[in-house]
Amino acid sequence: MPHIAIISSSVRTGRNSHRVALYFKNYLETNSLATVEILDLKEYNFPLFDERLRFQKNPSAGMLDFAEKIRSAEGVLIVTPEYNGGYPASLKNVIDFLYDEWHRKPVAISTVSDGVFGGTQVITSLQFSLWKIRAWTVPAMFPVPKAPEAFDENGNPKDKAATDKRAANFINELLWCIEAGIRMKKPLLGSGEAG
Repeated sequence: MPHIAIISSSVRTGRNSHRVALYFKNYLETNSLATVEILDLKEYNFPLFDERLRFQKNPSAGMLDFAEKIRSAEGVLIVTPEYNGGYPASLKNVIDFLYDEWHRKPVAISTVSDGVFGGTQVITSLQFSLWKIRAWTVPAMFPVPKAPEAFDENGNPKDKAATDKRAANFINELLWCIEAGIRMKKPLLGSGEAG
């Protein structure tokens, strides 16, 4: 069973995107699809990084912990709000903090907003940043419009059947990419020396 790290990106008071992170954790675990851990950027409370991890002389325990959790996960699911057409500084901060850890890492993106577009305006800029650091973005989206109406504070969807149906398609794409990545790490048949 793969291990998926869910990044809950918002650090704002009264954030709604965290509800979606909780939903995905519950969905993945209830359906026995993956082991899951939420990496809550509000709890990490990172400073504004002045350098990538690999160039820092004395990184904190929290920085090393976050890096290891991204490195060891087979896939990452980012849940991000849209703020004024962009994604939050807290997320950009941790994306730029790492580099090698993102290489070929399957990353799925769920965008969240209070409005009717579900944060879809943020997807292009976030995908571009991830592409530049060589992450493998999953070709599926999970936009959540009107998040406070769609999920309660514990991540329970108001319309469970419809939400689970959408989630199944989204998560299946992430799991496919994870499996493909795992297979590509195995030695190719016939690539050894002839006996």
